[in-house]
Amino acid sequence: MPDLLTDENIMTALGKVKDPEIGRDLVSLGMVKNIEITGPHVALSVELTTPACPLKAKIEDDIVSGLQELGAETVKVDWLSNVKRSFGGPAADLIPGVKNTIAVASGKGGVGKTTVAVNLAVSLARDGARVGLLDADITGPNVPLMMGTMGAHVTGAGGRVIWRGPLIHSAIQQFLRDVDWGELDYLVVDLPPGTGDAALSLSQLIPLTGAVIVTTPQEVSLADARKAIAMFTKVNVRTLGVVENMSGFICPNCGEEHDIFGSGGGAKIARELELDVLGRIPLEPGVRSGGDAGVPITSTQHPDADHSRAGAAMREVARTIAGRISVVAEPYAMAAAG
Repeated sequence: MPDLLTDENIMTALGKVKDPEIGRDLVSLGMVKNIEITGPHVALSVELTTPACPLKAKIEDDIVSGLQELGAETVKVDWLSNVKRSFGGPAADLIPGVKNTIAVASGKGGVGKTTVAVNLAVSLARDGARVGLLDADITGPNVPLMMGTMGAHVTGAGGRVIWRGPLIHSAIQQFLRDVDWGELDYLVVDLPPGTGDAALSLSQLIPLTGAVIVTTPQEVSLADARKAIAMFTKVNVRTLGVVENMSGFICPNCGEEHDIFGSGGGAKIARELELDVLGRIPLEPGVRSGGDAGVPITSTQHPDADHSRAGAAMREVARTIAGRISVVAEPYAMAAAG
């Protein structure tokens, strides 16, 4: 059996292993790298389309299973990543180093949109992605508080960002143009609540990979979320899915979940508008305290980071979003490759 362990046979076997998100095999996607064969032992590298791959374990299981059929006794998989860009064209020149943009929006305030945006960015970064976070709520920014950066300054080609007028469109354009974002896999943009000028300006200035809509289970929140989704549809921005926040309160004493705001709201609007629920995030005291202290619940510096159900849910949401973006980016990546 070990005689079957050749580069050719291994590539043939891996040609049957699919990336579950994209739906194509690892070989045709160019994801298999650096095969090393030492007797019955095989080591190889797999280049993922995102370091936050939500189905990494399944890919590894399929690889190991396929190579064991060839007689491999051990299979060692090293993970690499190469996030693809999901857009191009002249509008993308405003953010040349940014590969993907994620707008986090809600139809109303008070649903935890900024909390989701901040923890989305932190989660992606924890998984190894290069991430930027832009607070586009010009009149009421909360990201600096939640990230513990109150009073800090950003740098750009012209040094400190200087406001050039009260218009929201101009302010957002300056954020995008003058800030030195560097090379980013994802730029997460926290929009103000509602369907006002900031969201429209952003969709006009740069290509948006997609929007994430944050809602709570309450009917009034769902009604406003519908408006936000309709707005993005009108400006030709895809909605990646719905995040149901505050889906249940986790009692710190008994650990049980209580549906304070109702249940199933996210699933209801997702069914109605043919979208997916990206995740349900329970309500925990540590989420609020972490946001107030500038230490997000998904940060390794948060004392509850390793055992918070809300934190785990947010990290899973981030990986799901990263997987969706990989699917969106693949056709563009193929076209760019010729």
